[in-house]
Amino acid sequence: MVSSGLSVTGLPVPRVPDSRDAPALRWGIMGPGWIAERFTESVQAYSTQVIAAVGSRSLDRSKAFADAFGVPAAYGSYEELTAAPDIDIVYVCTPHNFHHAAAVLAIDAGKHVLIEKPIGLNAAQARDIAARAKAAGVFAAEAMWSFFLPKFDVIRQVLDAGTLGTVATVLAEYGEHFERDHRIFDPALAGGPLLDLGTYPLALITEVLGEPERLSAFGQHHESGVNAQLSAIMEFPGGSQAVMNTHLHNFTPTAATIVGSEATLTIDGPFNMPGGFEIRFPDGTRLRHNEAAGGHLEGLHYEAAAVARAIAAGETETQQRPLASSIRTMDVADEMRRQVGIEFPGEGNAPA
Repeated sequence: MVSSGLSVTGLPVPRVPDSRDAPALRWGIMGPGWIAERFTESVQAYSTQVIAAVGSRSLDRSKAFADAFGVPAAYGSYEELTAAPDIDIVYVCTPHNFHHAAAVLAIDAGKHVLIEKPIGLNAAQARDIAARAKAAGVFAAEAMWSFFLPKFDVIRQVLDAGTLGTVATVLAEYGEHFERDHRIFDPALAGGPLLDLGTYPLALITEVLGEPERLSAFGQHHESGVNAQLSAIMEFPGGSQAVMNTHLHNFTPTAATIVGSEATLTIDGPFNMPGGFEIRFPDGTRLRHNEAAGGHLEGLHYEAAAVARAIAAGETETQQRPLASSIRTMDVADEMRRQVGIEFPGEGNAPA
């Protein structure tokens, strides 16, 4: 059941339906890694979505994943997975630099596709995926899961209602600590914090303010050969500004604040996870949205359910994260990388 109206706090209530009410799709998992495990745990616990198959370049890895999660079919290649006749949609969760090729493989096989963030290495790859999906008449979306959470539906309603007034500033950051053997330190896998962590603050900033008119980016090198830290100051039409930072040095609050002329909205950290937020007005009034804090397990099922509802309705994109929004975020990421000199391997496999 979908709620509507205002809660007892004076804030809108989430309009996100129960994930169990979404029509079930048969999902094929492409790339049985950490995020695939979290996605499968979440949809199996909180939805009726069916994880029907898993595919990897290693049949042993696919079989291990299938055994662990009760998945009926395991394939030793991505081609076999996308050719499987009983798969409705492919969830691409390979390393970043294979997202584009994997998505194209699924689209060419006539399958709907949900692509783990980032949708590609750059905006050119994102545009290519969007164009191919449109030509094939299949669904495609980026799995920017945060925007499917109930709290972000409330935030959208708050922004749309003008509760904050004119948005002047957005501040967002995301840093984490990683062990030295993590793939984030591997230049061959498009390592560095931008695509793993930085897409979250960038997506939030561009969702609220659009695309910047001016941007100044600053980078820090890591001895492994990847970027260690990336910051940017942005200016938008009308004079609004944003500041973002991402790095792989250590954990941060992962905070986000949207400052308006009438009120300030502060999202509890980590802002990209399930949790609450608060709106503060100059007179001291506070409005609080309470949502149980959680992680991927408590939140990834929302995107799966939203995708299933969109496909059942004959839609080829999601309202929560349209392809144009994914492309816009990658455009900004591209400019940041251009200014600090970050290049990724495999960027030539999509038209510029």
